[in-house]
Amino acid sequence: MVDYQDTESTQEVSIMKAVVLGTDDRFHLTDLDEPTPGPGEVAIRVAYAGIQYGDVLVRNGHFPVPRPFVPGFEAAGHIIAVGDGIDPARIGTPVTALTSAGAYAEVVIAPAVLTLEATGLDPRVAAGFGWITPTAYDLINTVTLVRPGDRVLIHAAAGGVGTLAAQFAKAAGAAAITGIVGNQDQADYAAPFGYDQVLMREQFPRALADDQFDVILDPIGGPTRHASLERLAPHGRLVVYGNIATFEPVEVSANDLLMQGKSLLTYNSNLLSQTHPERLAASAHQALRLLTDGQVHIDITAEYEPADLDTAIERLANGAARGKTILRIT
Repeated sequence: MVDYQDTESTQEVSIMKAVVLGTDDRFHLTDLDEPTPGPGEVAIRVAYAGIQYGDVLVRNGHFPVPRPFVPGFEAAGHIIAVGDGIDPARIGTPVTALTSAGAYAEVVIAPAVLTLEATGLDPRVAAGFGWITPTAYDLINTVTLVRPGDRVLIHAAAGGVGTLAAQFAKAAGAAAITGIVGNQDQADYAAPFGYDQVLMREQFPRALADDQFDVILDPIGGPTRHASLERLAPHGRLVVYGNIATFEPVEVSANDLLMQGKSLLTYNSNLLSQTHPERLAASAHQALRLLTDGQVHIDITAEYEPADLDTAIERLANGAARGKTILRIT
């Protein structure tokens, strides 16, 4: 994690604007020293930053961090400095980057391995790329291994991951893709992203009759997880990658899964970035290629100023946000 605290130095230190999460659970715009990259890192002058559900979890204390804390986990801009071991020729390159913190500032430090060249890509879209795109790619292509002919069900279908996962599933040859959303507005929004049908949560699972699915993506948790397991076809795969509804544990019998040939999988992109960042980077590169080739589309639905970050995060927390929202930094 980058240390944004003031330090004494005989060198002249540049000052930047940054958004800080305080002990009052509010976001405040303040002045901080610009950070400098260490070994294996790059410094990025941020143009836009992606807003994601991790911001909600940090604000609500589910991810404990020392406060004051500079949040923001997705940055788009250009490299202005590199640390030891990184080719200086990368300076000036337009990039999109996955960070552990600090993207809601004029300068952020990012691991070089998770900083991808984004030449020719709209910086707003580059910020929207963030964690959702490699996550959606991995859920479909490396975790559940969607095959041609598979039937896929995606919860939170109108969100950033959901809208991309549907596109990746279609590209992988899925025979039918069903989305589950919270309300009719979200259903209307999600439908064009490749869904064959979109149902509201109150209709799940009743409206599915006897339908079964080879792959189910579940970031919801609670009773939804049990209902999803019941809808898996033999040899079906349910992947858990969040707990939007509740953090209460869901108990599942491994014996029952074995007898029914069902698999319960998990995916944690943040952990993957720490244990095997090269794997996450490989998926990010593949996803970026599909994006630049026009095979998938990131829908930027809202752009906020730093002073309005509280509003943006609250809309994400209460389910009012759709697609991807971003923060304009410079």
